[in-house]
Amino acid sequence: MTDEKQRVPPNQRITSTFPVLHVGDVPEFDPEKWDFTVEGLVKRPLRLTYNDFLKLPKATIVADFHCVTGWSKLNNKWEGVSFMTILNLAKPFDSVRYATIVAEGEYTTSLPLEDLVADDVLFAYRLYGEALEPQHGGPLRLIVPRKYAYKSAKWVRKVKLTENQELGYWERRGYSNTADPWKEERFSTDKSS
Repeated sequence: MTDEKQRVPPNQRITSTFPVLHVGDVPEFDPEKWDFTVEGLVKRPLRLTYNDFLKLPKATIVADFHCVTGWSKLNNKWEGVSFMTILNLAKPFDSVRYATIVAEGEYTTSLPLEDLVADDVLFAYRLYGEALEPQHGGPLRLIVPRKYAYKSAKWVRKVKLTENQELGYWERRGYSNTADPWKEERFSTDKSS
């Protein structure tokens, strides 16, 4: 248990359940109509169907998940496609510094590219060997283990690569843009946002 406690950021508690939190309703998923796009400052814009996406090289990670509301779920086994795989397919221009992740319902979040190219960042479509359930972000969820979970957007549909950062849904509402759970960066310190 000591090892587990060392993996939990300050003022977080371990949970064995997987609480469900999100903005808006759980969207309906039609694999025949669903697509995933990459646009912005790229040499090769992408549009992938669900079947196209499932054919991409698969990555598996086991990672902890930290919610800004104070709970942490350890040892989650995610399967999907690494962010780097998508980046390599789209071929971003050298000027790209950020990615805006766009989900169903126009939910967005944004991260510096340097955070997204880590080995443990992926677009997950499976959890614990099963298709990712809709309430947990299925069919596709971004997983960024080193950030609070609001950076791990559910129901992802698009990535937009940019030079300048665009604030996401929660960041425009006063949450931290950096979202580092180890530094307890829950809320913005910028009084102008």
